[in-house]
Amino acid sequence: MSGGARAPLACARCLRRRWLLAELSGPLDCCARDRARLLRTLALEDEQLIAALAGRRRQELRAAYRRFRAGPSAQRCETVVCTHSHAFPQQLRGEGAPRLLEVAGGLSRLRGLLAAPVVAILGARRPSAYGVEVARELSRALSASGVRVVAGVAGELAAGAHAGAREAGAGSVAVLGSGLGACRPATARALAERVRERGCVVSELPRERHTRLWGQAASERIVVGLCAAAVLVEADESPSELAGARLALACGRALGAVPGRVSARASAGPHALLREGASVIRGARDVLELLGPLADAASPQIADGSRRSRVPSAAHRELLERIGSGEDTPAQLLDAGADEGELLLALAELELCGALTRAAGGRYLLRGALADL
Repeated sequence: MSGGARAPLACARCLRRRWLLAELSGPLDCCARDRARLLRTLALEDEQLIAALAGRRRQELRAAYRRFRAGPSAQRCETVVCTHSHAFPQQLRGEGAPRLLEVAGGLSRLRGLLAAPVVAILGARRPSAYGVEVARELSRALSASGVRVVAGVAGELAAGAHAGAREAGAGSVAVLGSGLGACRPATARALAERVRERGCVVSELPRERHTRLWGQAASERIVVGLCAAAVLVEADESPSELAGARLALACGRALGAVPGRVSARASAGPHALLREGASVIRGARDVLELLGPLADAASPQIADGSRRSRVPSAAHRELLERIGSGEDTPAQLLDAGADEGELLLALAELELCGALTRAAGGRYLLRGALADL
């Protein structure tokens, strides 16, 4: 291009594709009930999409599609990048991947985050307090070790994953199932704003477009596409909750799962994957092993291992083991005949050194993922 003008970051063809997906949100919501069908549909070319999904609107939509024109400001917007630009993430160049991303936080920051090994934290939208804590601690330890975390914004587990990265002083990548300006509910919007302070928030949809079903399902392919390894923290055995993990396997990503209580419904999904050969994840060290040679790019410092040296005695270690086995309230711990004053003092010391945290109902949770004790 003459005159020193910069090449567009997003071409008119990919901007028109984004517009078309937004126009077909209703039919795509129907496809989202079958994740495999949705992914096959998103891999179709534009004319095939219109033919397959537009129904009675086919002629009208084809005419609007031909009339669509992307203005110069849209093409040169420095937060929007398409697959035809060198700035588009290499990890997402493949069949069925998004053609265009809008990035809050800046493309240069996104490139920096994706230059490190990336791990996706996956899990239930309604996790237990334990699951949230595991996601937060894994993310904190991995982020402190030079690994970057990618997750969605729906639910407390995703919030825990992004919070862990923030505590380590690192940025994370949040993937939206709606446009950047249409993130709902308010808790998800607030989470996206916090992530943007140090990390990036990405979406493939027009800024003000909200989707009911398909956007969230489609965002999983971006989460998985950006990562080198995925970790399932908690999930039941339903196809919807295991969809991200199954997609990671199908895409050739390394997959790990966090074991939990055998009686807990939220542990059924990880246990099913472990039976099928997923790697056991007990802490950040296991995730780094899962990454293999890619982990060489990360720092050797593993934050969850640092807690071990701060546990002051064998008695404290025994107390942590009991809490980890399910005796997680002061009343249960006192049933074993412990002195109440000594017990409360020991619990306070373990909180201060970062080995424990308190959850709702007076329960105690181990910190450092599955407590590398």
